[in-house]
Amino acid sequence: MALFKTKSGVVRVAKVLAATLALMIAPVAIADAPQSRIVIGVPLEPPHLDPTTGAAAAVDEITYANIFEGLTRLTPNGTVAPALAESWSASPDGLSWTFHLKRGVTFSDGVAFDAQTVRYALMRIVAEGSTNAQKALFAPIRAVDVVDAHTVTIRLSRPVANLPYLLAWGDASMVSPASVATNATAPVGTGPYRLHRWQRGGELELVRREDYWGRAPRTDRVVFRFISDPAAAFAAVRAGDVDAFPNYAAPETVGELRRNPALRVTQGLSEGKVIMAMNNARAPFNAIRVRRALSYAIDRKAIIDGAMFGFGQPIGSHYSRQAAGYVDLTDRYPHDVEKARQLLAEAGYPNGLDVTLRIPPRPYATRSSEVLVNQLAEAGVRVKIETLEWAQWLDQVFGRKQFDLTMVEHVEPMDYDIYGRKDYYFGYDSAAFDALLAQVNTAPDEAKRLALLGDLQRLIAEDAVNVFLFQSSRIGVSRNGVEGLWINSPIAANDMTGVHMEGAGAAASTRTASSLSWGWIIAVGLTAALAFSVWKLGAAWTAKRLLGHGLTLLAASVVIFGLLQVLPGDPAAYMMGLNASPEAIATLREQMGLNGGLVERYLVWTGGLLRGDFGTSYTYQTPVTALIGERLAVSLPLALSALALSVVIALPVGVLAARHHGKATGGGLIALMQAGIAIPNFWLGLLLILLFSVTLRWFPAGGYSGWTSLVLPAIALAAPQAAILARVLRTSLLDTLNEDYVRTARAKGLSRNAALIRHALPNAWIPVLTVLGLQAPFLLAGGVVIENVFSLPGLGRLSFQAVSQRDLIVVQGAVMVLVAVVVVVSLLVDIAYAMADPRQRDSDRSGR
Repeated sequence: MALFKTKSGVVRVAKVLAATLALMIAPVAIADAPQSRIVIGVPLEPPHLDPTTGAAAAVDEITYANIFEGLTRLTPNGTVAPALAESWSASPDGLSWTFHLKRGVTFSDGVAFDAQTVRYALMRIVAEGSTNAQKALFAPIRAVDVVDAHTVTIRLSRPVANLPYLLAWGDASMVSPASVATNATAPVGTGPYRLHRWQRGGELELVRREDYWGRAPRTDRVVFRFISDPAAAFAAVRAGDVDAFPNYAAPETVGELRRNPALRVTQGLSEGKVIMAMNNARAPFNAIRVRRALSYAIDRKAIIDGAMFGFGQPIGSHYSRQAAGYVDLTDRYPHDVEKARQLLAEAGYPNGLDVTLRIPPRPYATRSSEVLVNQLAEAGVRVKIETLEWAQWLDQVFGRKQFDLTMVEHVEPMDYDIYGRKDYYFGYDSAAFDALLAQVNTAPDEAKRLALLGDLQRLIAEDAVNVFLFQSSRIGVSRNGVEGLWINSPIAANDMTGVHMEGAGAAASTRTASSLSWGWIIAVGLTAALAFSVWKLGAAWTAKRLLGHGLTLLAASVVIFGLLQVLPGDPAAYMMGLNASPEAIATLREQMGLNGGLVERYLVWTGGLLRGDFGTSYTYQTPVTALIGERLAVSLPLALSALALSVVIALPVGVLAARHHGKATGGGLIALMQAGIAIPNFWLGLLLILLFSVTLRWFPAGGYSGWTSLVLPAIALAAPQAAILARVLRTSLLDTLNEDYVRTARAKGLSRNAALIRHALPNAWIPVLTVLGLQAPFLLAGGVVIENVFSLPGLGRLSFQAVSQRDLIVVQGAVMVLVAVVVVVSLLVDIAYAMADPRQRDSDRSGR
């Protein structure tokens, strides 16, 4: 008992108990050789890793300057610097640019980088069928001439004064013809890091290249951990699960983090421009007085303070404050409610307007819209808010322009050109803007171009195209000692080339390995169950059950496929992002096979299922079978741990509650069960994180790095299920104790405890088996909330993400797997029923 008398003793006991619960079924954590390693938290997981085939900012946040490089690059202050090109110059007429390349550069697969590579990479952007999201920006590239092995000349159809700046975007990254087809999943670039592993939904690890041509980075390994939930991000930072969170998305908790002496909080500028967009092509917003009225009705500072907790800077046009040529236009529309009412009356709306504000499910939009509604109401604009999923927003608002007002953050740098696109979602059409944009693109020098950009900003503001709200702050949180992170964000990127940990010699990294293949375990277990059924219950009984469950699977496949086809949202539009051209989206749809007939696609899908081929994920560009297998390696141990733990808890609690029925002990146990049912598992999970991760630091707050990552989620999942199971067991035992055979046993002198254990308990299992059969698939798929709270890359979280991303092929595969689990569990429960109650199998055999 001395073990319990010290805090360290309690810690040891707790960890031993936790290990006992999870060790049998969880993967094993294996330590690699010590080396420098930094863990970076990021809010979004990239859909793929090729920055030249999509506009998702999350791709650049991982790959920019780390895996891929361009001819030029952006520095933290937004200026253009040499990268793979050491120098460049423009011709006097601005129609050609000559770039001199660095020597000795190689891709991570050993292929040499030279002028032919540059020609291939740039012409691929503008080629027919290109899915590059910024193809329209690079359209002036007419040809790329190879002067020699290390010199190229880019020929243009019109002058592009900011070509070096455009070439610094991730969309213009240099790619090799030898590896371009597989860059989405196995990227090969010229950067200092290469992809080591990618645990979809969990984390991605880069390892330093030993053969890098330039200056080696100071950190050997960089792990990007995907944490989208703000509460989970806060817990991960507080618990030390991440070393830094450069783009921290929970401003409401920054005050508490600042009070932590072990953390450093920075506030920089981002490229995110939050606007309330108006549908200029639809009444009443086709009237400039109405648009100006809404601009006067808005108090930007109140929005920044109330919705963003002070993190943000007001803007008066669609232009970043740190960009060259910025003009401060925030005073153009000061907050003036009376002026707004006057303009509405002049436009023919003296009694105000009724409009709908359709917003995406982003925290900045949700919080800001609440403040906006109150401000607009003061001016007589009555707003109804509709929150859409991101894919719905892309489809209905961005794609089909079905909106009055919307709110979104544009994160692309220098994206003023979108106001010249006739098919863009806010429907602005101005000959004056088009002429001014043409002058910007053909400016003879930088000074003239910056002056024209000022005029362009003023024109957008004067026309009140949208209500320009604020520029998002880039909030960074890191442990003391982490140096080299960007504070400002001139482009969506986490450049890790100069990041290191001061005073940290070596941090142990971990990788996970599964001691056994879950596929083999499931196959062997199911085969054994069927063999047992044939042996004990007969081949006819088993075949009948298999046929019935097989028909269930077939019917489920038809229902699942049919329902998913009517979901709104275009996977291609989701992947390409806001600035993608319709041509690029259409090309990607064709490549993804989304244009085929409904029956044809169903037959192809079901044929693949029979071969074990679930298709290829639209988002991750990897086989769905492998993707689901990765997630099952997390969800299955978690579900089994929770199920075993719930049984271990429920069995003694249910028996004791029945044994002490009508007494104080029984009443206390009933109250405990009711509390377990009433407490939401996500709330319990947060409490466990605060206690065991943030305060005691016994277990990780999130992510997946072995069995220790499953202990707290398993407890959070098991607690309510154990309470339900114990309640059912208690009720069943009380009913069984009143049966004649139990009363007869008691009359013959058998004690109450012996009667309960020997006679009542074995016969009370039928309803318990029913509940267990329902709990097993729920714990596997219904743990999506817990998986989000703990940032676990499980099957439930995969299904949730796939729905929001409109990755229909993944949704179909994941749901079919879950249906198969339900069917298998139902089969096992049927077998257990027949073994526990011979009357059921006798009834089946007799046909009754």
